[in-house]
Formats: sequence, C-alpha cells, structure tokens
Amino acid sequence: MNPDIRRRIDDFRHRFGVELPILLAPMAGACPVALSQALANAGGMGAMGAVLSQPQDIGRWMAAFRAGASGPAQVNLWVPDPPPPRDAAAEAATRAFLERWGPPVPVEAGDAAPADFDAQFAALLDARPAVASTIMGVLSAEQARRLKDAGIHWFACATTLEEARLAQAAGADAVVAQGMEAGGHRGAFDAGRAEAQMTGLFALLPRLVDRLDIPVIAAGGIADGRGVAAALMLGASAVQVGTAFLAAEESDIPDAWKQALADSEPEGTRVTRVFSGRAGRALDTAHVRAAEAGDAPRPRPYPVQRGLTAGMRRQAKADDRLETMQAWAGQAAWMARRGPAAGILRAMWQQAQALL
Repeated sequence: MNPDIRRRIDDFRHRFGVELPILLAPMAGACPVALSQALANAGGMGAMGAVLSQPQDIGRWMAAFRAGASGPAQVNLWVPDPPPPRDAAAEAATRAFLERWGPPVPVEAGDAAPADFDAQFAALLDARPAVASTIMGVLSAEQARRLKDAGIHWFACATTLEEARLAQAAGADAVVAQGMEAGGHRGAFDAGRAEAQMTGLFALLPRLVDRLDIPVIAAGGIADGRGVAAALMLGASAVQVGTAFLAAEESDIPDAWKQALADSEPEGTRVTRVFSGRAGRALDTAHVRAAEAGDAPRPRPYPVQRGLTAGMRRQAKADDRLETMQAWAGQAAWMARRGPAAGILRAMWQQAQALL
C-alpha cells in the first residue's frame, strides 16, 4: 500500500478508535442497533441517525449498542432550520394528492415539528458516543466546545468546499464529503440550494482534501472495495457507507426495499423532496414519478411535507409496498449484498487492500 495512504488510514484509526477505515452512514430509521453492533465489532464504526429521535431515545440506543459492541459509534443530528412558512391551500392540495396513494391525511398532519435540537444535543452529551456528527449546517462555538470538553469527536457533513471550510473553522474534527451519488438526504447547508450543489464525489473529494487541514471522509456511491480504494487514492482518510449495508441480515428495512436495491440501476434513483420536503436520493418509484410530474402539487417545506406523508409511509412499510415507500438509495444500490454485515464489511476491505 502507498505509504501516504497507509499513514492517513493509521492516523484516522488511532484518532477515532476504529480498526478499518469504513464507517456506517447514519441513516435515520434504517440503522438498527444490531447492524451497528455487527459493523463495530468487525472493526468499523456504528451509527445512529437521530434526526427523528426524542432525547431519551438517544441514550437508550447508545446503551443498547454498548451492551453488545466493542467498537465505536457516531450519533448524527440535523442542524435545525428556522420554522418554515405555511400555506393552507397548498397543504390541502398536497393532502388530496397523497390520499390517492395512501390513507386520509388529517389537516393537522402538516403541524409536524422536529425534535428539540437543544434537548437532543444534551442527550448526546450524556450518552457519550465516540463521535457526534452533523448534517445541514454546523454547530455553534459553544456546542463545539461542549463536545470537546466531553471528549466527543465531531464529524460535519459537507457538499461543497465552502461548507467544508465553514465546518473546519467551526471546530469539526473531520469532514464527510457527501457526493451527489449518496442515498438519503442531501446535506446542503442552504436547503434551497441542494439540487444546485450536486457535485459528484470524485470531483468533490480531492478538492476538499487539497484545501482542508482536517481528515476527509468520503461518502456517496461507495459500495464495494473498488470504491473504497478509489476514495483512499483520492485522499480520503476513511469512507462512509450506507446503502451497501441496507440488504444485510441485520438491516430491518422492508423486504420490498431490499429486493429493489438489487434490481436497481444507477439511473434508477433520483433526488426528490416528495417525502420530507428536503432533497434526498431515493428509488424512482411510481409515487415519486407521479409526485414529481408537472401537474402534481409541489412538496411543502420540511418538516411539513414529512408530516403530510407520514401516514402513507407508515402504510407502505406495513404493507411492504415499494410503490409508496420512502426507499432511500444511493446510485450504487445494485451492489448492496445480502448476508451478515460483518462479512460484507470484511470483503469490502479485503478487496480494497488488494487493489491498493
């Protein structure tokens, strides 16, 4: 292995307590404790996507994780936006559209609010994960100081060099370079510019590596050892992988979603706001296509749209119905393998080592 690559990997491993430079992406609703434990015990890092979690859930998740894991985990929070504007007529149109795809949508569904960020942050401090990670913005100077005082590292997701510089200046210990190939929500600091900031990982990654003084973690479209090796060659200190682990035995997503990953093509996903009001990459299902059509009502802002679609998403999961499921997926979804997560991780790293 190239000495520079080996040095970067070793520095990252020693600083953040992992054996392998492969981290689980924090996917809200798709990171069960068992999956994180399997990957942490195999040398990686587990993850909790806590955006939807109440403060007490963060402590419970970390306690359950520690009960069966010897490695580290990160807990991911969304930096909150100001409350969105409301439009009663537009929400009524969206409710009527959604009722063609799922159960009736109550008028009050659009009143959905995010969890209290300050309370979530306090719970994270109490839970003491190895890493706190953020998306959609950066922490305040006070919050960054409190993490440092607690001995918790901070990873900040960025989709542009400007965002990455802001994260570094705010005190982040590492930046996650999120390429446009990544599944799930885009991490753009300005929600309105998410679709305009669609830089691919292999253009974004070396730009950040060349301009930052802190480690860069590559994310987006990495699903096997070839992607891991390529990211490390381009200067990453580690990679963050989500979609590739969604079909693992320990993953608890619905079977229809798992099967659809294997059947997808790179062009079979799209960035859409139809589920939450925030841009995110999902499988291009019949509902997504209809909701993106010119005659469909435009999605309401986050978290209003998330509240309006909640009933449809719950019903889709209960029915194992892909058509209306919030099935996040990256462009390399077809590489997602069945089997134990630890075996998937080890095979990924063995292939990467052979190439490096």
